[in-house]
Amino acid sequence: MNSVDVISMGLRNMWRRKTRTILTVLGVIIGTSSIVIMLSLGIAMNENFRREIERMGSLNIININTHYIPPEAQGGGPTKEVKLDDKALAQINAIEGVEAVTPVMYTYWKFGAGKLVGHVSVIGIDTKVMEKFDFEVEEGRLLNESDTNALVFGAYIPHMFYNPKSNYYYGGSQDNVNLMSEKLIMTMNMEYGERRRRGQTGTNTEPLPEYKVKGVGILKQSDGESDYNAYMNINHLKKLQEESERARSRSSRGWNPYQDTSRDSYQNAMVKVKDINDVQKVQEKIMEMGFGAFSLTDILESMQKTAAGIQAILGGIGAVSLLVAALGITNTMIMSIYERTREIGVMKVLGAELGSIRRLFLFEAGLIGFAGGILGIGFSLLISFILNNVGISFMNFFGPMGEGSKISVIPVWLMAASIVFATLIGLISGYHPARRAMKLSALEAIKTE
Repeated sequence: MNSVDVISMGLRNMWRRKTRTILTVLGVIIGTSSIVIMLSLGIAMNENFRREIERMGSLNIININTHYIPPEAQGGGPTKEVKLDDKALAQINAIEGVEAVTPVMYTYWKFGAGKLVGHVSVIGIDTKVMEKFDFEVEEGRLLNESDTNALVFGAYIPHMFYNPKSNYYYGGSQDNVNLMSEKLIMTMNMEYGERRRRGQTGTNTEPLPEYKVKGVGILKQSDGESDYNAYMNINHLKKLQEESERARSRSSRGWNPYQDTSRDSYQNAMVKVKDINDVQKVQEKIMEMGFGAFSLTDILESMQKTAAGIQAILGGIGAVSLLVAALGITNTMIMSIYERTREIGVMKVLGAELGSIRRLFLFEAGLIGFAGGILGIGFSLLISFILNNVGISFMNFFGPMGEGSKISVIPVWLMAASIVFATLIGLISGYHPARRAMKLSALEAIKTE
């Protein structure tokens, strides 16, 4: 028998016993859809985790600090003193996979905008690489290398100003400020613009400097830390900081805990990695240099491990249904052999090759698995659609799940893998019955009524 004969006979035999075939295929449909839906829940969980972490910041950015204690020193052993200076930054920039590096300086200033004032965290960065760190502006532009007294503000900064002469203070009712057009004053004098009580006098012998600055851009809202920070050229910010510290020292105002007093090195830096898959590798190399390194992929990896465990449990539950379907295919094929014993004997007497008989039964078993896999995927897509529309509305009743969140996600690779897997289950289930059919004695088979 050639392949056409095998296919033709297989289809006729399945149609003659269509009720049994449909019930067997139905078992495969239930088994396939069960495992697909269960796995899709875990995949959706992973995607939701990633989406939530990305809202906190870029997964490609590594934050570096000098407060890292290596494992060998955590028990009281000696620690290696490291400096995060320009030389160290150049070494980090040379690591394979690194796209950009910038030192970071954290400072805290008081801003004045007409009658309004606000407390703002100002971060100094290397303006040459600002664009590579995923900063996007809603209005204006990013900082460039020639900027000195220019700042780019986070999306929420315009809402953080208040009128000190009214009864509403920061933390209560705030006013919006147009930071792009307003004349701004930046100072470390935290009493700037505040209403003094009667009889209250200043304690400073020398006033702290007040700098005229301008806003050149407002960042897009990211729902992350950048929404609450302002950004400035790090070299110019360091200059303003040193001037203010000298004046503070002369006025005996004390030390500002938000200040970074180092001169020849930085306390923090940021590294942008080209490929997210290289983040962990680059992070490990930075830690080998003696620096602390942290990225959002650390949180994501922990979440994914939890999701993988849940996904394995759900997949195991779905696999039980598919195992039951496999037993159903085996039972169907064995019953088919008993009912077609005489037919098998006739084929052998007429000279049918043993391989052709085996292919016939394997084709029927594989076709049951393939048909069940195809229809199972269709059923899974329907269930997934219902979960992502009706189910999301129900879940949001108890609390918002976040924009773009889904309960079930069925990627193309999962659909293709499920069809192949269901077909293989059919072939494996039909292998023993096919060998049984091959071993039947032709004469004994013909005698069978």
